Amino acid sequence: MQRGSDRLSAHRDDEMKHELQGFLRSGHPTRTAEWHDPEPVADDDPEVAGGPVLPGRGRLEAVRLEVGRLLGRTAFPGTPAALSDALAERSAPDQLVAKVAALPKSSVFRTASELAEALTEEPA
Repeated sequence: MQRGSDRLSAHRDDEMKHELQGFLRSGHPTRTAEWHDPEPVADDDPEVAGGPVLPGRGRLEAVRLEVGRLLGRTAFPGTPAALSDALAERSAPDQLVAKVAALPKSSVFRTASELAEALTEEPA
């Protein structure tokens, strides 16, 4: 049953599906003009640019950057529970939120660097 609340008409919806069909099948851009395609990742770009940084990979600087970007200065100092709530509010990756929530409840983190160090420590 159609309720009439579609943002696009059925004709435009079919047209958009047709436009994306080549990309979805091939897995790479199919446009002939390169300037339409997004710019590729550069060699000197931080690892954060390639996608969400997940803890436990030994990339302290990248995790610190991601945590600092998501939380900012106002979330610190904070307990793991407060920080995980703040991350969830800011749509952080679920794995990052769970990893922060799993930190010892009695600890208090004053900076993003302290939190990143705790997240990237290898379990003993």
